[in-house]
Amino acid sequence: MKPCSIYLNLQAQFPTKLRELLFSDARYRVAYGGRGAAKSWNFARALLLQGVHQPLRILCARETMESIGESVHRLLSDQVAALGLQQFYTVEKSRLIGLNGTEITFAGLRHNVANIKSAEAVDICWVEEAQSVSKESWNTLIPTIRKEKSSIWVSFNPDFDDDPTYRMFVTQPPPGALVSKITWRDNPWFPEVLKTEMEHMRKTDPDEYEHVWEGSCISLLQSAIYANELRAVERESRITNIPYDRQRPVDCYWDLGFGDMTAIWMAQSMPFDYRLIDYIEDCARPLQWYLQRMQERGYLFGTDWLPWDIGMHAKDLGSGRSIEELMRSAGRKVRIVPKLGVADGIAAARTVFPVCWFDRDRTEEGVRALRHYRYGETKTLQHHTREPLHDKSSHGADAFRYFAICAKPPRAAMPPRQVQRRPSEMTGAWT
Repeated sequence: MKPCSIYLNLQAQFPTKLRELLFSDARYRVAYGGRGAAKSWNFARALLLQGVHQPLRILCARETMESIGESVHRLLSDQVAALGLQQFYTVEKSRLIGLNGTEITFAGLRHNVANIKSAEAVDICWVEEAQSVSKESWNTLIPTIRKEKSSIWVSFNPDFDDDPTYRMFVTQPPPGALVSKITWRDNPWFPEVLKTEMEHMRKTDPDEYEHVWEGSCISLLQSAIYANELRAVERESRITNIPYDRQRPVDCYWDLGFGDMTAIWMAQSMPFDYRLIDYIEDCARPLQWYLQRMQERGYLFGTDWLPWDIGMHAKDLGSGRSIEELMRSAGRKVRIVPKLGVADGIAAARTVFPVCWFDRDRTEEGVRALRHYRYGETKTLQHHTREPLHDKSSHGADAFRYFAICAKPPRAAMPPRQVQRRPSEMTGAWT
């Protein structure tokens, strides 16, 4: 008897929808929906069982993973115990190894491009919390998982209907994709404690209930801060191909994340309008990484505008020098954004929107942040306040506010008849 043959008859129960999805032959197996559906729990069990029946190379990925603790390593380890597979799988610090040679590894997509590109021998790639995965990460990952009969498993709770993952697998799924919406109703083991929480949210916050428990996309119609401005941008076709004018400097507007996201808008001030030509955002990166990405663009840089509260974060971790000092020593021209309240900054942004043009490809993530920048209620014992939410979209929106506050104003607004004009691809002039 082979060492692992005693496990081949192992059986486990799965909700009907997930059993049909996970044990299919589909190239893409996609489950999305709300809380309480046990998607991750069942994905982990299915991977472990398939790794028992045949030797597989399995990659468990997510958009960012700074440590193994941010992966599904713990979830898989717990399921090894729950399924009684402790003698089959050896749980190591950064991987799981099966008796038959099955290997399960973990990676972050955004920060491990080189490693992902070398994963062509992977049989199954499971992308968890996929709502956060960028278009660039998908463009790197999908052609890499190219082994014969390989598959890509995707699980997520959706945020917005224009997020890359939602568009790629729900709105316009690829050929051969098996896509299923899974909610708490599909989980026959839905626990009573979660049911109590769910019913409370259903009564007290119906909109949030629809998003959290029913897996509906967040509605922006009532709470999006720049909804009207962005409708005008779309209507007037001001998200298009914007050429870089080599004769004019590119000014950069930073929202520096200390422990979270950093966002940078790059803009050229023209005689009658602004060109938002590029955008960078990332998290948990040192300052030098952002400066290097910017230099790779090949732009003639002008001024770097840093947030007014930069002095509150005096020293860059590891260097003992301030962010401003580090940037000046790198040859950057640095200025500080004047202190202005958020409401006044939003008003400034509304003022500049009518003369802003956005590059369709290079600023896609930044425009998405502006679309998703929305109000939320902050409740205290005394009163309720309506303020912009601090979430993954707020960093790009904050950097745009700094641009609106500091950008040199155009000489005059564009005449209405010029609104539909395009920047010339060859010369950068308006044609």
